[in-house]
Amino acid sequence: MAKLTFVGGIHPYDGKELSKDKPIKAVLPKGDLVYPLSQHIGAPAKPIVAKGDHVLTGQKIAEAGGFVSAPIYATVSGTVKTIEPRRVVTGDSVMSIVIENDGLYEEVEYPAVKPLEEMTKEEIIERVKEAGIVGMGGAGFPTFIKLSPKEPEKIEYVIANCAECEPYLTSDYRRMLEEPEKLVQGLKVSLKLFDNARGILAVEDNKPDCIEILKKLTKDEPRISVKALKTKYPQGAERQLIYATTGRKINSSMLPADAGCVVNNVDTVVAIYHAVIEGKPLMHRIVTVTGDAIADPRNFIVRIGTNYHELIEEAGGFKQDPVKIISGGPMMGFGIFDLDVPTTKTASALLCLTEDDVSAMEPSACINCGRCVEACPGRVVPRLLADYAENYNEEAFLAHDGMECCECGCCSYVCPAKRPLTQTIKSMRKMQLAKKKK
Repeated sequence: MAKLTFVGGIHPYDGKELSKDKPIKAVLPKGDLVYPLSQHIGAPAKPIVAKGDHVLTGQKIAEAGGFVSAPIYATVSGTVKTIEPRRVVTGDSVMSIVIENDGLYEEVEYPAVKPLEEMTKEEIIERVKEAGIVGMGGAGFPTFIKLSPKEPEKIEYVIANCAECEPYLTSDYRRMLEEPEKLVQGLKVSLKLFDNARGILAVEDNKPDCIEILKKLTKDEPRISVKALKTKYPQGAERQLIYATTGRKINSSMLPADAGCVVNNVDTVVAIYHAVIEGKPLMHRIVTVTGDAIADPRNFIVRIGTNYHELIEEAGGFKQDPVKIISGGPMMGFGIFDLDVPTTKTASALLCLTEDDVSAMEPSACINCGRCVEACPGRVVPRLLADYAENYNEEAFLAHDGMECCECGCCSYVCPAKRPLTQTIKSMRKMQLAKKKK
């Protein structure tokens, strides 16, 4: 039987052996907690606390600032120290609420929740919305909107993205091993919103232990199936995942709902479980701290707002000074210059490397080998698109489907001329998206 996959893609060194066999470790923050008001796509959240206020763990400190927005909750008890611009992982200064941790971790009393069977669809969506859940795989799109398509009766698949194809990242893997029941229950919550949908747990076949566990847990769930995907990057990208699991295609002008699908990653599905079944808002996430510069690479369950310096300390510090630090994975993450920044809802990993292979590369002229075309999962011609982008030829860029690039980095990875194809194309795509938004 052919393995479920897509056309194109690559097989980079995955580096997962550094952290995958170590259990998740809980981290209690030591210093101040910083909560940027923009931790999601859309309007920033609006503070509902003021300097000097005492807050409890689980207390709402900022409300949604618009329809496409999400509230934010305190993850420790303490005193609001200030509300001011603070540096975030992207290098931007973002208005943030700073809470001085009192070390007591006193919590609010969470509201009583109904059994899932007694909840209406509207109540489930409201719980997800009120909990401040956003896409925790990186995009940060408010989850309640994903769960509220215009025509819910046309949704046929609710897919839990368990692929974790990005090299070095192992947080989803550990979550599936240690808390698979929460993942399955979170998927069942989502399925309650869509009468005609089936649930899919889509796992790459380099995680046979997870596949076995999830199959055992769902053997009596007629609406849920576990699908093993071929291990290949970017198998977890939304378009590629939908095609691999359902055979349906979407392009840059479509949403997954247009193909009858809803897709959420593992941490997001578990957050849905916590919100609807336990009545708790989004306060924690798992972060992989790894790389050959880290003394003890592993996954941490982190209270949102914790400083990255504290995570490096928990991982034993640096065994060798890193030359490159990346927020996220090596393919789609981005380099950072300062660790004095907070973890947020979308913080997936911190990768610390002793070598910077990309900076050492010397790009040369294209040799027309076609490897970028073979690797491209978007089925475009990266060499041409990069040329158009370099020459600001917007018309040709759009005519040759430049917006279909998913910025996965496959073309740059395979290019023997070491041309920064993805980065060049990405710059032009940003310009086009900005124009469209304007």
